[in-house]
Amino acid sequence: MPGSAQAQADLQIHQQSRGLRQGPRWALATRDVSLDYPTVIETFSCALNLPLGTSATPHLNMLLRRSMVDAGLATYRAKDHYQRQRPFAALNEGTCSPAEEAKLARDGSYPSGHSALGWAVGMVLTGLAPERGNALLQRGHAFGQSRMVCGVHWQSDVDAGRLVGAAAVARLQAEPVFVAQAELARQEIAAARQKGLQADAATCAQEAAALKN
Repeated sequence: MPGSAQAQADLQIHQQSRGLRQGPRWALATRDVSLDYPTVIETFSCALNLPLGTSATPHLNMLLRRSMVDAGLATYRAKDHYQRQRPFAALNEGTCSPAEEAKLARDGSYPSGHSALGWAVGMVLTGLAPERGNALLQRGHAFGQSRMVCGVHWQSDVDAGRLVGAAAVARLQAEPVFVAQAELARQEIAAARQKGLQADAATCAQEAAALKN
């Protein structure tokens, strides 16, 4: 609510994050804007240390794609209900994604769809490759934070998006089709590891440096 303690905290966090503009973290937030396939799946390649979105892992690609759609769409009833104004619109500022601004200004800010699907993907991949769990959840968390850095969501939008994403994954785990495809995806990951496939080291070093900011 406007004037609430949460709204004041959101504004403070937003103002503090403006110092990241034009830096490495801003560049990563710009990259995280895209929900196009396979770009959005490739976002998690470094955290998994495996190329994603390639022909080597078709079941994994489809599992992630379906999970992201379910998690993202799960936010829209709340978005339509609350119709919260986004930071850039409320404060008359620019974002890391100017091409999106006209559309986003008409779209509710709470909760964050990007945050929901990013957290969902991190959780799904952690279930498939628990040895990479810390890195995967950190990247899923950062994917949502990118929306706050970008100036298109308040911090509480991002936090609420993660709750929606977690709920979506919990529901998916009760679906036989999801469970069956997850097992096939797990096998693909193991096979890719045996072949020695890894994410691009230079890209991952750049991403790691950005996430330190």
